[in-house]
Amino acid sequence: MSDAPASAEKHDEPGQYQIRLQGHLDDSWASWFGGLTIMLAENGETLLTGPIVDQAALHGLLRKVRDLGMPLLAVSRIEPGSAGTAAVKP
Repeated sequence: MSDAPASAEKHDEPGQYQIRLQGHLDDSWASWFGGLTIMLAENGETLLTGPIVDQAALHGLLRKVRDLGMPLLAVSRIEPGSAGTAAVKP
């Protein structure tokens, strides 16, 4: 058994994330965001959803958001298949 707390053991495991931004981005930004799916919500928000390999990659994506100057509303680790698409416009 490991001496590390259970919560610390999973920090570097890949996971599905959703990053919520205020404002809309078009699909041309998908490659800049590592291929994350870009969904536009009717309320004017953008949802970036997809796998992020580790915490370092997550922090890199958050730096890109900062560099764009778009307000960051939320970062959530989600269960695969639950992208929260109810308010998303195709």
